[in-house]
Amino acid sequence: MVKHLPPAIKHLLSLRNPNSHPSPPLLKLHGILNSTLTDAKRRKAENGWLVLTTCTLLTANIPSSVGHLYRFITEPPNTNLSDSVKKAALMRESALKSVIFVGVPRTILSLAALSDALEDDVKSALRKDPLRTGTPKNIETTVARGRALWSSIYEPHADKLYAKLGSYHPDFIEFIIQSYGSVLAPLPGGDQEQGNLSRTLGSVVGTACLRAEGRVGPQLTSHVFGLLKARKEDQLCEEDRWLSSDEGAEWVIRTVDILLDSLTPEADGEAKVKL
Repeated sequence: MVKHLPPAIKHLLSLRNPNSHPSPPLLKLHGILNSTLTDAKRRKAENGWLVLTTCTLLTANIPSSVGHLYRFITEPPNTNLSDSVKKAALMRESALKSVIFVGVPRTILSLAALSDALEDDVKSALRKDPLRTGTPKNIETTVARGRALWSSIYEPHADKLYAKLGSYHPDFIEFIIQSYGSVLAPLPGGDQEQGNLSRTLGSVVGTACLRAEGRVGPQLTSHVFGLLKARKEDQLCEEDRWLSSDEGAEWVIRTVDILLDSLTPEADGEAKVKL
């Protein structure tokens, strides 16, 4: 059994910036959160703001700020237990869906920071039982849900893109479709499921993550199209209808940029290489 890392390996692991970015000063963080939230309230897009802000901070790898975000939006006297649970569930689900776009490690760090920020009564009220366990009985439904979401995002190029990604590796596209069906697509229970994100808010997740990630232009473009196509969904609420409009999609992208430009170390020149 290996109990300790060899000194040489331990030293190597300390190099190349292994730690996530620290949160900016709280005064600065709360200032930009307050200004962007005020703008979101004016547009009646508070859920969209919470989703895109969670995903932006997660993707930028500032996990402690995800915890601060929760504290910011649940500051008394502006919220009660029910509201806090709703917001925590929305953030938790947004972070989960982010794993498709930015991977497991950053999602773990941000979910851990969020969990550490939650009060005990909020933790107790959050769902404990998994809803996405794969079984022989539900796999066909999951795949069908994934193909439906895939088509709604990528039509009229869905079949062509499916074949193209499948040509890279035969299991790659199947992994994506199953992930879309189990994670990215809304849960079947609709508003009855705690923290469930609508089809529109799922596209806000993709747009925010890919915009914050940077240098993935084709994928970002595809998911912005997916956000715009969400306007075709049935029974859209007022917020989702606006978020999937041209104006709403532009607002999502611009708000992510505002957050990034204000809060990331690169914005302050901290990421410059020292010669």
